[in-house]
Amino acid sequence: MKQKTNDLTQGNLFHKILIFSIPLILSNLLQVLFNMADLAVIGRFSGPISLGAVGSTTTLVMMFTGFLIGLSGGINVLVALYYGANDKEGLSRVVHSAALVSAIIGIILLACGTGLSQWMLSLLKTRPELLPKAALYLRIYYLGMPALAIYNFGNAVYSAIGNTKKPLLFLSISGVLNIVLNLFFVIACHLDVAGVALASIISQYVSAGLILLSLFRSKESYALRFQELRLDAPLTKRILKLGIPCGLQNVIFYFANSFVQMGINSFDATMVAGNAAAANADTLVYDVMAAFYTACGSFMSQNFGAGKKDRVRNSYFVCLLYAFGIGLIMGISLVFFGPAFLSLFTKDAAVISAGMKRLSIMGFSYCVSAFMDNTIAAARAMGKSVIPMVIVIMGSCVFRVAWIYTIFAYFHTIPSLYLLYVFSWLLTAFAEIIYYRRVYKKKMIQS
Repeated sequence: MKQKTNDLTQGNLFHKILIFSIPLILSNLLQVLFNMADLAVIGRFSGPISLGAVGSTTTLVMMFTGFLIGLSGGINVLVALYYGANDKEGLSRVVHSAALVSAIIGIILLACGTGLSQWMLSLLKTRPELLPKAALYLRIYYLGMPALAIYNFGNAVYSAIGNTKKPLLFLSISGVLNIVLNLFFVIACHLDVAGVALASIISQYVSAGLILLSLFRSKESYALRFQELRLDAPLTKRILKLGIPCGLQNVIFYFANSFVQMGINSFDATMVAGNAAAANADTLVYDVMAAFYTACGSFMSQNFGAGKKDRVRNSYFVCLLYAFGIGLIMGISLVFFGPAFLSLFTKDAAVISAGMKRLSIMGFSYCVSAFMDNTIAAARAMGKSVIPMVIVIMGSCVFRVAWIYTIFAYFHTIPSLYLLYVFSWLLTAFAEIIYYRRVYKKKMIQS
């Protein structure tokens, strides 16, 4: 194998993790722009009903995309592990198996999503006036699932070997295209929610095509070759063993959030629209923080493969510090500049006021989620994903559903709904940290 140009096993961790994470942050922000551009264009040029319709699909969109992100997390860990261990043959087999697994799962999600859109929205008790447009948006958006699966696969490979700049370049191109197509389809073609959905899936296929082309043209050991595209049974099993629990964890997490959406839907259309606009802040902050969770997985896996125990431990703490800090800074900023942020999506003063009810609570809460999510990434880097999934189900899913039917049912106020996030994060983080410490000590003794 050639000398690695993206070696995460050498150098100052504070500096290397930051340099590694900045392109990831920018990439994640561009992905957020896909949905934010949808809502911004819809809110300003089509009105509150269309804004509420697209916003009411957020939970269902994130359930499917969250599954693909979880799957790619498993791919990232295995690629980094083999890359750190200088196992050229194993690395190639992981990459080719992962490409096929991602494509197959993307097609399955396309079929499920387009076929069940109306039923899932009805299950969430989507308001009748929003349902037709919301269903149309979802059916079109889910056509992009294979592209999203392939892009996340490619992004996982490049992140695992330490190259976070190429995915950023590809996503920059598709991000600009998405915004241009949004404006064209909605303003010039008057396609309303169908237009923003079309813009999203076209840009997703462009980013997937670019990242595939790059991997096929590469001469490195992680490159794709048509003649080598096959499922290696043992490695496919490992990919699924790591990736499926992570994906299901995200699905169940967003399923629990669907109960939150049901709670929001119990208020009027203005509150639904305000929540839809403010929820963009959640995605914005989470995705910036998520760059450090990806860094945590990549750095810990490469260093574990290379047998560097001190860097495995220190990578966890450095990534946690960065994630907590950026979550705190961004959250407080949104509290103070919330009205300006919400005005990007709507000119309606009542909708902005409704959105601020969410931001005023969530802004001080985002940073707490770092303890949970960074620890989950660390456990995955140690090869563990099933127990972290179970902990998330209990702490952030079962707990949230119970909260909805007890605390929220009693008070039925917006604050009593949004406060469930910080309490569920604290509970889940506590359990995840206890489990991770046990796994870490056992792995360090064995290695």
